[in-house]
Amino acid sequence: MKATDPCVLVIFGASGDLTYRKLIPSIYDLFCQGLLPDCFAVVGVGRSGYNDASFREKVMPGVEEFANKKASLPEKLANFASLLYYCQLDTSNEAEYIKLSEKLKQVDGDCHTGGNYLYYLATPPKLYSIVPFHLAAHGLNKSGSGWKRLIVEKPFGYDLETAKALNRKLLEVFDEHQLYRIDHYLGKETVQNLLVTRFANGIFEPLWNRNYINHIEITSAESVSVGDRGGYYDSSGALRDMVQNHLMQLLGMVAMEPPTVIEANAIRNEVLKVFQSLRPLTPEAVAQNVIRGQYMASRVRGETHKGYRQEKGVPEDSRTETYVAMKFFIDNWRWGGVPFYLRTGKSLPTRVTEVVVHFKETPHKLFAQPGVVSRENQLIIRIQPNEGILMKFDVKMPGQGFVTKQVNMDFHYEELTDAYVPSAYERLLLDAMLGDSTLFARGDAVEAAWEYVMPILDGWKNDPNIPVHGYPAGTWGPESADKLIGNSADTWRYPCKNLADDGEYCLL
Repeated sequence: MKATDPCVLVIFGASGDLTYRKLIPSIYDLFCQGLLPDCFAVVGVGRSGYNDASFREKVMPGVEEFANKKASLPEKLANFASLLYYCQLDTSNEAEYIKLSEKLKQVDGDCHTGGNYLYYLATPPKLYSIVPFHLAAHGLNKSGSGWKRLIVEKPFGYDLETAKALNRKLLEVFDEHQLYRIDHYLGKETVQNLLVTRFANGIFEPLWNRNYINHIEITSAESVSVGDRGGYYDSSGALRDMVQNHLMQLLGMVAMEPPTVIEANAIRNEVLKVFQSLRPLTPEAVAQNVIRGQYMASRVRGETHKGYRQEKGVPEDSRTETYVAMKFFIDNWRWGGVPFYLRTGKSLPTRVTEVVVHFKETPHKLFAQPGVVSRENQLIIRIQPNEGILMKFDVKMPGQGFVTKQVNMDFHYEELTDAYVPSAYERLLLDAMLGDSTLFARGDAVEAAWEYVMPILDGWKNDPNIPVHGYPAGTWGPESADKLIGNSADTWRYPCKNLADDGEYCLL
């Protein structure tokens, strides 16, 4: 859907990596598809001493490298570059925002955007509560002359207390409907397809409950290490970096009740109910059902990998987790008694994010074979890469007798050869221009997610007896994570890059 309201996208942190690799290339892709408003401009804001021309020279190579629409004509690149402006100012100095006000007046004069401004905080988190107040001091938050919206990047708070404080601060100068807390996972087509898979197909929703599902696992694995980000990562860890935001939002989509309509508040209300139904974690549950790990030096297929504590900027005695696995429950009518399993980590064998629904076995095993462990039916929803859906079920092997074999029936998005799959930022930026907050986190849901994970953070902080399990880089994490599931027939799925393949030793 084309954005029709004229507007200016104002990017704070315009000289940063996020702007260069994601934001400007995504805007260019929207431009190439004709989805931007007829009157549109980008104003980059930062301390660096660029002007309009030098800012264009800086960011346009990123467009050519990272945009999906690479085969554009030079004239199109030039036309897009003409939409880019720059305003140099010290973002922490309120007095300097007069420069931004004047720049926006200039841009409004050039392209008549009507005072519709979409602000994007691509800045360090410490500025999330500073920039909005400085905008307000110059009246740049008021919706009287055009709408004003604010996109806030993650991390949204460092813990529950700071998340609540940030929400309070933002709501002093912006209304909730103006705030767009971005989580790029929700912008992925396959995450949105969870809703369609569940609620558009009569074959799935009747089975999507405790009567037919044995357990559900969510995996988000990264094959890369922390690399040069060790200094930042050591103050965050996998729980804050992945679980509290990305994976909790993914869980909400998996476990939510059907909304009354496909509309922002209806969907976000149901996601919030999931978070409110999570069984609170006691200190005993944290010790027993949450595993934290840290990758160690190893040698995989002839290649040597550093351990986490050998990475640049990481203390030698660091206890920061690079891996989390956990077992938890949702105490409501649909999911009562169904265990959920979640794992995420760095330096694992492959990069993959997927949801695996394990259905219950048949009550009477007519075709059981001696010495063969039966496998339950599985529905795998692959978020990335090799995006698609896979169903595992049993068929009879050709020949005499009733010997069964589990087979795959799969669908891949790449098979839709005439369909263009937009990037997550592309989709979310367009939604923000349209005023559609469906795929953005609401403040109460962010706080509810923090409230759930805080007992884990507190337990790790206060109980020195909770171990940090080591695991060799390039493996699937600590062996203790396998004991969370316990039953050898119901182990983790070990996914490969190819959706239809799996196995513990399957690598990229």
